[in-house]
Amino acid sequence: MSLEYINPADLPTPETYTQVVVATGSKLVFISGQEPEDIHGNLVGRGDLAAQARQVYGNLGRALAAAGAGPRQVARITVYVVNYERDRCLPIIEEARKTLFGDYKPADVVLGVASLSPGYLIEVDAIAMLD
Repeated sequence: MSLEYINPADLPTPETYTQVVVATGSKLVFISGQEPEDIHGNLVGRGDLAAQARQVYGNLGRALAAAGAGPRQVARITVYVVNYERDRCLPIIEEARKTLFGDYKPADVVLGVASLSPGYLIEVDAIAMLD
């Protein structure tokens, strides 16, 4: 598997993600949206975006491992956030994201949404590439 990271000179260079990721490999892994739930399906961190973000990235890591993948094989993630406000939410999300990805920066999009499941503030899905 090979991932090529491109930040074009005529686009801003992001701090937390890569503008373009070109993936070459033989197996795509699609991870469903990971919710802020514990192993029993119970909501973690009601009303607490930081706690929920840590849980979803932890769940994402476990889902990747189940497919034989790791964080550095992720080509793209999508982050869904209820009532998203960049200045308030992004630092919290990025702190949690680093617990899984460290300095690795897959392509991503952050979407503000009106709602998820009741009480849920964040959900993250992923696409990974394996040899």
